[in-house]
Amino acid sequence: MNICVYGAASKDIGEKYLKAGHELGYKLAKRGHGLVFGGGDTGMMGASARGTHDGGGHITGIAPSFFNVDGILYQHCDDFIYTETMRQRKQKLEDCSDGFVVSPGGIGTFEEFFEILTLKQLGKLDKPIAMLNTDGYFDPMIEMLRYTASENFMSEKNLELFYISDDIDSVLDYLENPPKPDFEISELRRIKVGV
Repeated sequence: MNICVYGAASKDIGEKYLKAGHELGYKLAKRGHGLVFGGGDTGMMGASARGTHDGGGHITGIAPSFFNVDGILYQHCDDFIYTETMRQRKQKLEDCSDGFVVSPGGIGTFEEFFEILTLKQLGKLDKPIAMLNTDGYFDPMIEMLRYTASENFMSEKNLELFYISDDIDSVLDYLENPPKPDFEISELRRIKVGV
């Protein structure tokens, strides 16, 4: 599989996150998977790329060409795809990947997660999504999503469209063998699409 890892580019995040990012990259490589990521040299992106490199895995970086300045992009990718825009980058990340790991990040990572979750809800994406919840990082987001469902802005079943764990092996197990939902995706829509 080619596994897309979304995550922070920040240089200022804690060591516990960087350690988890490196371990994620290393373990996915050791399981025979390739890394697809946003091409950054720092933060969770850089950590997962270094882990994949240390594990002997294939690395594909994808980033807009305006990021190609000193110190921004990871220099040891096996393949690098340049795009013109951030929107094109997201599309390429999706197209080149068989599954997704959302690791701790900021607003860019949140946007990427919510976009692929929305596509899955609409039946436009049929690839597994897992969230690496290092040290409970995503707990407030999950609570917000539960509240969103309780207020009927979405179905509670949307929470079954992705897996969440702080255990890297469990995350990779899920991506390798995602369970089939016991409901039809069309049940999740609040409006009829294509009718």
